Amino acid sequence: MSRHAGSAFSQNRAGYLFLAPWIIGFFGLTFGPALASLYLSFTDFDLMQAPDWVGAANYVRIATADPKFVAAMRVTFFYVIFSVPLKLAFALAVAILLNKGIRGLPLYRSIFYLPSLLGTSVAIAVLWRQLFAGDGLVNSVLAYFGIEGPSWISNPDYSIYTLIILSMWQFGSPMIIFLAGLRQIPQDMYEAASLDGASKWRQLWKITLPLLTPVVFFNAVVQTIEAFKAFTPAYIISGGTGGPIDSTLFYTLYLYQEAFGFFRMGYASALAWILVVIVAIFTAFSFLSARYWVHYDD
Repeated sequence: MSRHAGSAFSQNRAGYLFLAPWIIGFFGLTFGPALASLYLSFTDFDLMQAPDWVGAANYVRIATADPKFVAAMRVTFFYVIFSVPLKLAFALAVAILLNKGIRGLPLYRSIFYLPSLLGTSVAIAVLWRQLFAGDGLVNSVLAYFGIEGPSWISNPDYSIYTLIILSMWQFGSPMIIFLAGLRQIPQDMYEAASLDGASKWRQLWKITLPLLTPVVFFNAVVQTIEAFKAFTPAYIISGGTGGPIDSTLFYTLYLYQEAFGFFRMGYASALAWILVVIVAIFTAFSFLSARYWVHYDD
């Protein structure tokens, strides 16, 4: 090591020490296990015996002989396609209402953010299951108006929609980000538009949404990734089975079943890497398409 390099290392020693926990954690808990799972995806591994190399057999089986994989993909894509836009639209609507300068704004922000703060915890999933059970609160309210509600959770025609509603209910995080973006839009633009006779609806489409597209893009990418990773609600509400009739069989739930239900760790690793590729493709497509609809204020 040259004298200059040694001197530079000595001067930056404190910085390297502060970075050491993150570096150790990244390679020991993220990058290292990711490489190990990539290797295991090409093996037959049941935790009891050493991994047996099988090449691309796991991926071939996924692509050609696994109806559960197809069912999980269908349910997951349905969930992502409907839950993400509805959640973002609801979050934006609430953010616009809160941006009107109403009294007690900090309190409202805290209340609306609380469901996101709780996250997709087991307690929230259990609560949701009680709400939409056959004798739950939702059907009790409907019965008060003379409406006989179905068993939302055990009916395959409705079960996935209860999870979509749960996702919408946890709108606090994107709402806070939308609210921060709305606060950055100059008010004089709305005043000028009002003087020109533009209605509130026209101001929304011509001023608010175009200037808010970077925030919309950020929220869309983050929420899409989170939707692909959704696991706890489906696991708790379906009892870990993905039922009824695989109607709530999220991809991550199927991956969990293969790994910890049947101990097919090699096959589960292959499923995990396919999910990584799917999320990467969606993210790359989002960034490539952003140039056509995301407008940055230069």
